[in-house]
Amino acid sequence: MIPAPFEYELATSVENAIELLGQSEDAKLLAGGHSLLPLMRLRFARPGALVDIGRLAELRYVREDGDRIAIGALARHHDLERDPILAQHCGIVSYAAGLVGDPQVRHRGTIGGSAAHGDPASDLPTVLLCVDAEFVVRGPEGERTVAAADFFTGVFETALGPRDVLIEIRVPKLTGGFAYEKFNRRAQDWATVGIAAVASNGGAKVALTSMGATPLRASAVEQALAGGASPADAAEKADEGTDPPSDTNGSADFRRHLARVLTRRALGQALGG
Repeated sequence: MIPAPFEYELATSVENAIELLGQSEDAKLLAGGHSLLPLMRLRFARPGALVDIGRLAELRYVREDGDRIAIGALARHHDLERDPILAQHCGIVSYAAGLVGDPQVRHRGTIGGSAAHGDPASDLPTVLLCVDAEFVVRGPEGERTVAAADFFTGVFETALGPRDVLIEIRVPKLTGGFAYEKFNRRAQDWATVGIAAVASNGGAKVALTSMGATPLRASAVEQALAGGASPADAAEKADEGTDPPSDTNGSADFRRHLARVLTRRALGQALGG
């Protein structure tokens, strides 16, 4: 299908993008375009204008920043998958980036676009929630930092305002094991269910994909591990507090079962079991 009419603006800087977002009703940012453009072709999204930030090279980087790693919002999945800094210090991000879509998507799609889109079936938002990432946002009133736990607010909804630009994502340097397990019907499909796990203080942090309106932390699993439960027993609590959808990829009950199975696998890998 053909998108509804819209204006196109090419931003020359982050500040220029913020200005352009304020000049048109319902303007949207365009980065890689792999999420927004299909919605526009189906006319599920009808922005009045697209503000293209895809050529802002200053937002495409990975660098060490003390005990954290700073990732520019326009860093592409392909680059994250192969980045030596991420591979050494936060391997779950580079690993999950290599699972996104197909090579064409990974060469154009960006981590910032994936996070800002707020799709609960997306892999990287779950991973970023699992590692307690921080999101650096710049808007008309200046710059602020949003914790991952506060960033994802609903289906395709985030803490970003209409004139906000996500400029950087900060992830911690990890020292323990990690895993990202997902089930999908075909290699390029969205995750029917995905599980991110990273070892932490003798236990693990665990987050869930496609088990609710946003990426979710598996709090019951984390608490069980902290209380001395075995990974297998803790995994049985993976679906507690979730609200998985029923769709063509699987029923809610099927997703609950998958969450328990995949969490057991992810914990075994992350904790070395």
